Amino acid sequence: MAGVANRISRRSLLASGLAAVRLLAVGTKGNAFPSEWTRYPDPATELDVLRLTDPEHTSMLPAWYNRAIARNSSFLVYCSDRTGTPQAFRMDLKAGGTRQLTEADNLDGASLTLTPDNRSFCYFAGRALIVTNLTTLHERQLYQIPDGWERCPGMSVGPDGTHVTFAERQGEKSRLRMVPFMQGAARTVVEAPFPIADPIHRPMRAQILYRQGDDTLWLVNLDGQQAHKLKTADGRIGAANWAPDGKTTLYLNFPSDATQLNTIREHTPDTNTDKLVGKTSQFIQFAANRDTTVFVGASRNIGSPYVLILLRVTRRELTLCEHKSSHPETVNPMFSPDSQRIFFQSDRHGKPAIYSMHVQKFVEKTEPDTVG
Repeated sequence: MAGVANRISRRSLLASGLAAVRLLAVGTKGNAFPSEWTRYPDPATELDVLRLTDPEHTSMLPAWYNRAIARNSSFLVYCSDRTGTPQAFRMDLKAGGTRQLTEADNLDGASLTLTPDNRSFCYFAGRALIVTNLTTLHERQLYQIPDGWERCPGMSVGPDGTHVTFAERQGEKSRLRMVPFMQGAARTVVEAPFPIADPIHRPMRAQILYRQGDDTLWLVNLDGQQAHKLKTADGRIGAANWAPDGKTTLYLNFPSDATQLNTIREHTPDTNTDKLVGKTSQFIQFAANRDTTVFVGASRNIGSPYVLILLRVTRRELTLCEHKSSHPETVNPMFSPDSQRIFFQSDRHGKPAIYSMHVQKFVEKTEPDTVG
């Protein structure tokens, strides 16, 4: 009987210890988690694909124009509900270990963005705009959406790291807002009779790009002057972002004629010119590398659900892997700052997970971003 009692007590002790470990591992800011990386050969190309997160829980990349990857390409910030609710996490891109960064209510994963110095990150949690130090995890509220207003989609931090920009709406009217990181009150840049979305600061210029649904891109000075539509190509507008030097806007064009191919186009605001960069195999999302010589895209073609790269100089595509996402518009492909890896998300293995591939065999290395 004594032996049975000892076995029971050891079993009980072990069970209670495991329960305590599980309790400590859930829902606490600062907790560390082991790598979930899984490598597999892509069925279509046999190239190696690395699944970075477990599809048992949902993991998502930030918006395509926000900074998800450190300037030196050493870590990734993303959103996951692995601890029960959507929270921000930091992943070491050399070993795969992950650290929980937040314990917030109603965190908007698309709003996550690193600041240009890579020391902090910003996000919206419900109606609160928060900035958090990456090392200490000390957080500070910068702004609260006032009563009577709702936040519009999108939020970004400018290249100089001094302000956060977003939009608020009342019914169909909206206002573009800027909030300083340091002392100072929030201010309205411009008002519009439509919901403003996805504001992005223009590098090297005191201007902001924003959109009116899928129809129109707008540009406005930081002082609110000269708000005007960009003369883009006919058709709907997909993902749009500034080239790193701020000279042009690169965007996806979905022609009105459904029999035509989706294209990547480039608009130069200073000369009001718009030109074709290349036709695509029906890209639904895309991003450029640091020097905009290569583009990574996700095809919406049901028969060819691929992630591809397109070379600007030859306008030729190379298939990297299948994404097989049930919602291709959410694949959200992006390059690391050094252009040596791509990242994307897909629900092909269960819940949405984040994937990566090394592409140094196909894309030349680029220099780190020195302006944000």
